Amino acid sequence: QVHLMESGGDLVRPGGSLRLSCAATGDLSSIQNFGWYRQAPGKLREFVALTLSDGRINYATSVMGRFTMSSDRAKGTTQLEMNNLKPDDTAIYYCNVGAIGTFYWGQGTQVTVSS
Repeated sequence: QVHLMESGGDLVRPGGSLRLSCAATGDLSSIQNFGWYRQAPGKLREFVALTLSDGRINYATSVMGRFTMSSDRAKGTTQLEMNNLKPDDTAIYYCNVGAIGTFYWGQGTQVTVSS
């Protein structure tokens, strides 16, 4: 079992930056990869970034060049550095962990981009 806790969400002006963090507790040895997803009001949850098995990171086209994901599997942590934020980035951001045979989700952290 893995439990996830996100933090760092806030209200920010367009063009601003935020850093989201996610900490995993529990069976860290079962973690295979980390991911970030988001869900805007009235929309389906969508992919943002994901660590691949070879260590590379895959980004959604909409955030490429603006968001940077990092993670430390041994420590069970992942961060999402978000720059040049746009109103369309407004959403609840969720941390996701892929473990052996299952997935885990955090409770989410709200990011609002508005002037």
